[in-house]
Order: sequence, then C-alpha cells, then structure tokens
Amino acid sequence: MKIEVSAWKRLGWMVAIWMMSVAALGLVSLVLKWWLNG
Repeated sequence: MKIEVSAWKRLGWMVAIWMMSVAALGLVSLVLKWWLNG
C-alpha cells in the first residue's frame, strides 16, 4: 500500500512539473511572438 501511494505521489509530481514546464514554454513563446510582432 505504501509503495503504491508513493508511486502515485511521484507520478503526480512528475505530471505537475511537466504541465508547469509546458505552460512556461507556451507563455514564453507567446511573449516572444508578441514582442517580435510589436
């Protein structure tokens, strides 16, 4: 049981970090597009 919970927690952290990195990349690309066009 403990192993399953820790595995799920680790998976959740990986997904959260991945989502944050993807959101950061999208934000940076949007800012770069706006800056270059402006």
